[in-house]
Amino acid sequence: MSVKRLLVVDDEPAIGEAIGTVGEELGFEVEVTSKPQDFKRLYPEFEPTVVCLDVVMPDIDGIELLRFLSERKCTARIIVISGFNKAYLDSAHKLGQAFGLESVTTLSKPFQLTDLRNALSKGAEAS
Repeated sequence: MSVKRLLVVDDEPAIGEAIGTVGEELGFEVEVTSKPQDFKRLYPEFEPTVVCLDVVMPDIDGIELLRFLSERKCTARIIVISGFNKAYLDSAHKLGQAFGLESVTTLSKPFQLTDLRNALSKGAEAS
C-alpha cells in the first residue's frame, strides 16, 4: 500500500486540525498549518498525495497557492475549501484546471464530515 500524505493549510486553526484528524482516521500522514508560508516550506519536503487549502487567507490566498503548486508540477489531488461566496470555489476550480493541476475538488464551509471524508477518500484512491 502506498503512503498517503495530507497537507492542510487553513487560517482557522480549528478547521485545519479537524481536517487533519479526519485525514489521520483515514490513514493519512498529516501536516497542518495555518500559515501559507509554512505550507510553501512544507510542500516539497512532505510530498503530499492530497492537499487541502483554504481559498481566502490573509497575506497569501489559495489562488496564489494553486499557482505555486502548478509551478512545482504538483500531482497531488487538491481540495479547495472556503466559507465565502461559492463563486470563490468555482473560480479556484477553473483556475486549478487552467494551471494544469490534475484534480481540484471544492468544499464549502461549513462542510459535512461525510463530504470531507468522501473528498479525502477519493484523494487516497487516486494516490
